[in-house]
Amino acid sequence: MSSIRVLFFGATAEIAGTREKLLSIDEPLRSQDILAMVKKEHPALNTRKLLLSINQEFASGDESVTDGDELAIFTPVSGG
Repeated sequence: MSSIRVLFFGATAEIAGTREKLLSIDEPLRSQDILAMVKKEHPALNTRKLLLSINQEFASGDESVTDGDELAIFTPVSGG
C-alpha cells in the first residue's frame, strides 16, 4: 500500500473543501488516473481547467505517482 499527498490550491481547494488529502493506493498510478479519482469524489472539478504537478514539477498526466509523492491540483493563474 502506497501513500501520496494530494494538494489543492485556489478554486480547487474551495471545491474539495480542503487544501490537502492523503490517499492510499495499491500500486503506482499515473497522475491523470489519480486526478480522475479526485474528480469522481468532487465532480465540480470537471468544470475547471486543471493543471498538475508532482513533487513541485509540472506534470502532463502520464507520469507515475508512487509512495511518498505529492500531487498538486490547481487552476491556471494569469496576472498582469
